[in-house]
This record gives sequence, C-alpha cells and structure tokens, in this order.
Amino acid sequence: MFSKLSIAVPAVLAILAVATPTPGEPASSCTTGPIQCCNSVEAANSPAAAGVLASLGIVVQDVTALVGLTCSPITVIGVGSGGSCSASPVCCTDNSHGGVVSIGCVPVTL
Repeated sequence: MFSKLSIAVPAVLAILAVATPTPGEPASSCTTGPIQCCNSVEAANSPAAAGVLASLGIVVQDVTALVGLTCSPITVIGVGSGGSCSASPVCCTDNSHGGVVSIGCVPVTL
C-alpha cells in the first residue's frame, strides 16, 4: 500500500507543478482553466477560508494551499472590465465550486 502511495503522490505533485504558474507569472501561463478574479485569497487554514470550506463540505488536503474566495472568471484579452481585476487575479487548480471558492490558487500578473 505504501509503495503505491509513494508513487502516486510525487506524480500528482509533478502534474500540479507543470499546470500551475509560479507567483507573478503572466496570466497566459495558466493552463488549469480561466484566470479567476477573487475578492480575497487566503490560506485554506485561515478562519475566513476554513469557514467557507466547512460550510460547503470541502476538505482541502494541503491546509496551506491558497484559496480564492468569491471568484469570477476573467479573460486576459477582454473588453471593458472583462480583462481587468481590481482584486486578486489568480490561477487555480480547482474552480468547480460555482465561484464561491477556488482551490490551489497562485497569483498571476495580468
């Protein structure tokens, strides 16, 4: 059992490392989905993020992972406000929670 886990965990981490830009990277390097504009970005174990995650029944394995709260997708090339973000532009690995929360976020530069 442990040997399977020791193979699976590095493989998943390698995939996330390739799919997620490093902080401050251009938005074009985000390969996990649309860039999100989040009202705030918190560590998953912060009181604000932990409360939202618990109310939605979401368990985040890495408690230090960044979580975007109240997010909406934006485009890099947009007209009007579609290409701007006055809050926190991020690239996240999991945007499947209806904009309430995005998980595994990394700040990006628009």
